[in-house]
Order: sequence, then structure tokens, then C-alpha cells
Amino acid sequence: MDAIADFLLTSWPVALVIACGAYVAWIFAKVLMSGATDRAKLSLQLAPLICTAGTFLLWELFCKALSISTFVLPAPSDIAISLWQFRRQIGLHSFHTAWMTIAGFGLAVAFGIALGLLFGASRFFYAGFYPLLVGFNTVPKVAVVPILVIWFGVGWLPAVLTAFMISFFPIVVNVATGLATIEPETEDVMKALGATKFQIMTKIGIPRSLPYFFGSLKVAITLAYIGSVIAEYNASRFGIGNLMARASADFNVPLLFASLIALAILGVAMYMATVWLENRMTGWAQRSSFAAG
Repeated sequence: MDAIADFLLTSWPVALVIACGAYVAWIFAKVLMSGATDRAKLSLQLAPLICTAGTFLLWELFCKALSISTFVLPAPSDIAISLWQFRRQIGLHSFHTAWMTIAGFGLAVAFGIALGLLFGASRFFYAGFYPLLVGFNTVPKVAVVPILVIWFGVGWLPAVLTAFMISFFPIVVNVATGLATIEPETEDVMKALGATKFQIMTKIGIPRSLPYFFGSLKVAITLAYIGSVIAEYNASRFGIGNLMARASADFNVPLLFASLIALAILGVAMYMATVWLENRMTGWAQRSSFAAG
């Protein structure tokens, strides 16, 4: 197991490059084998890679043309060298950040759905607890981390709880909004057919809330990573946040940017997984030509 873990930690940059190359080759193959009508849609799948590569190319040219020091702004080539040089440390800390974020995000999803259903189904609870929820959400979570450290000590739990606290609010609001915006005409028809309030919520309200729910997930997953890194920076011995704190203390700016790139890769991966799940479960809701691309 140790040999496999060491191999994965030291070879992940190569695997990432191979995966991107395979994806590009797959899209090109589909474009060549498709008709003219589908080529425009397929080309949109290459747009993220093209725009990302163009951005990094402009960044590289800007740094080289102005001879900017790596201490101020490292070029993408310097960041790539740092990624490869510290690939094992970045891989280990990225794994730690990923599982803490997923754990906190999972708690946020479960708690957010339960509270959102409660708020959407009961005007009393919505009116009574929503101001408290807003007040709690406005508290900067970096100010809560010291309290979590006092309660639970330094380790993984403060990071999980911080990721949870910073990401559950959008889920609650969007689920409650989806339930609260059921058309009165639809509700009247269901009542005329003898449906109970619970049946209306489960048969109409919850399916109608799914587009709102997945929209909130795409916001919440990015917030969860922010929460994890905040806690890791202040109260953990592992994680990308801790690695960034060490790099900052050593004035290792390329490693600092390499850590940011690793965090961005993790965030994009989770975001795309959420989008894939959304397309599988709520494709029926995307009726607009704008949504279709």
C-alpha cells in the first residue's frame, strides 16, 4: 500500500497531463467523425482548455517581457517547475484538503436539505429562524476557527466544520426557495385530487427544487474549499492551507502559487462532478436556448 501511495503522490502531474491530452484527442476524434451540425457544440467542450491555455500563455509572456521577479509574480513555467519539484508534498496535502472538504460538504448537503425542506414547508419556521441563519452566515468564519480549536483542538475536525459552516447556507436558501415557489394553480390541482401537503411537497415541491438545489451545490462546493483552507492555514498540520502557510513563511512564492493551482484543480474537479450530476438529474429543467449553449 505504501508503494502504491508513493507512486500516486509522485506521478499525479503526469497523470493529469495525460488525462488532459486524452480528453483533447477524444474531442477532436468526435469532431472529425461528426456532422457539421454537431461540430459547433463539440467545439464548446474544448473552449475551457483553449481559454485556460491562452490565459497561461499571456501570463508567461507578460512575466518574461517585463522581467518580473519570481518573488513578485512567478511565471507559469516557474510554477510548473515548483509543482513538479514539490509534487509529493502537494499531492499529499491536496488529498488531505479534498477529503476534509468533501466531508464538510457532505454534512452541509445533508443539513441544508433538511433545513431547507423545513423552511420551505413551514412559514413559521422560515420566519422564525431565517434571521438567525442570516446572522450566523454573516459572521466571518475565520473568526470562528479559534473557537473550534479551543473546543476540538488542532486537527482535521476544525477544517471539516469550517467547510460545513461556510457552505450550508446557499443550500438551505435555494431548497427553501424551490419549495416556496410552487405555483398556486399546481397546488390547487393537487389538493383537488386529494393530495396531502406531504405528497405535494414530495411529488411536486422536491422535484421542482432540484434545479435550485444543484445551483446551490455549485456555489457551496467552492465555498467549502475556502472553509477548509482557512482552517488548515490556522489550525492544521496538513492540507493545502498549511502548505501555503509554510511556503509563505519561507518566502517560496512559486510554491505558494503552485498550491493555489492545485487548489483550483481540486475545485474545478468537484465543480465539474456536480455539473455532470446536475445534467443527469435535471436536464429536463434546461429548456432555454441559453442553457443549451
